[in-house]
Amino acid sequence: MERTSKTAKLYLALIFIILYAPILYLIFYSFNSGGSMSNFESFTWEHYGAVFSDTRLIMILINTVIVALLSALLATIIGVFGSLGIVYMRNKSIRNSLLSLNNVLIVSPDVVIGASFLILFTMIGVKLGFASVLISHIAFSIPIVVLMVLPKLQEMNSSLIDAAADLGATKGEILRRVIIPFIKPGIFAGFFMALTYSLDDFAVTFFVTGNGFSTLSVEIYSMARAGITLTINALSGIIFIVTLLLVVGYYFISQRGKSPVGMGVRK
Repeated sequence: MERTSKTAKLYLALIFIILYAPILYLIFYSFNSGGSMSNFESFTWEHYGAVFSDTRLIMILINTVIVALLSALLATIIGVFGSLGIVYMRNKSIRNSLLSLNNVLIVSPDVVIGASFLILFTMIGVKLGFASVLISHIAFSIPIVVLMVLPKLQEMNSSLIDAAADLGATKGEILRRVIIPFIKPGIFAGFFMALTYSLDDFAVTFFVTGNGFSTLSVEIYSMARAGITLTINALSGIIFIVTLLLVVGYYFISQRGKSPVGMGVRK
């Protein structure tokens, strides 16, 4: 048993090395004063300075953050009400069908989703740009939010709602004071997952962007096609650190959701 445990740990360590070694290699050379990743000459912040002195990159960064925040917020709102509708739906066959459709959207290839949105926007006459990117990001984020919120709703004891109703609470009060507080960890989880997916999405955005509007992932791809520079390393390093901070933030928020107060509610 102990031997199996050691083998599992070694395997897990190997997987993490394979996953993170290229990222750490990329970030390491973002501090290289030389112009390539073949020889590290000396430490410098030059490439990070180039990122922040490029006004076009700054505007693209702002675009990316705005799209991510708006899409995550709207997808969370829609996803929460969608989850409530699915859980409290009386017709089981329709409920299972909706859950299946939600899961299909999650596992569908990004290329298929991106091409579908491109065809849709072309047919209905929506100009490619900020609006098309935002709508697409909201659409592929909603199933993620539903997936995060549904388990919390299913964990909830229906007697809590019955007790609130017996005490004279309206449906709105039950939603605000009973359901939302209970599923708050799932809501935060869905928001952060949607935010992360939006920040690093490339395939869908590549299909639906246009009219001079771009996001960081698409811009990095365009820069890489023109030739690899260490500015790309610096930009990629910044994105990785921001994503890491989001994951850490989500972890601490989820831990707060498991506080003794939440334990007391279940009793």
